[in-house]
Amino acid sequence: NNENHLVISASTASGKTEAAFLPIVSEMLKNPVTGINTIYIGPLKALINDQFRRVEELCQRSEIPVHKWHGDVLAGKKKVIKTSPKGILLITPESLESIFINHTSNLFKMFNNLKYVVIDEMHSFIGEERGIHLKSLILRLNKIASQDLRLIGLSATLGDMHKSGEWMTENLEKPFELITDS
Repeated sequence: NNENHLVISASTASGKTEAAFLPIVSEMLKNPVTGINTIYIGPLKALINDQFRRVEELCQRSEIPVHKWHGDVLAGKKKVIKTSPKGILLITPESLESIFINHTSNLFKMFNNLKYVVIDEMHSFIGEERGIHLKSLILRLNKIASQDLRLIGLSATLGDMHKSGEWMTENLEKPFELITDS
């Protein structure tokens, strides 16, 4: 119930996504805001499409909108996110960069009330150029958001989990906690 960043590591199909999103959705119901409250960042469009169905199902009864944004998403759906942003956004780092470049005038409206960034398959970003890019995006989001972001890293295959948490929270104020499934 604290505000520390989290690293959640457990085997594949063990419920990491739900472990991250159930408390987030509960808080969103208690304290609704305009704009995107949570960004889920995944390394692949296919993973985003798969997780979109899971998160959308989780949010169905709560009426929290769930959106995805990548190259295959229709322009009309992206327009809704830009003009009436609300809820949860699932996106790749490259698509998030595209928003920063191509939709600058919408950034504040979209991300001012951002609170959570969930990084799935975190191991795929550590030690890679995409990871450096992702950390840059998170720092830029943190400047737009009206509060310090809370990061939640998910992975089934982290090596040194403490170093993974340090990687995720480098240049950020709050500490991280590890949650593992033995």
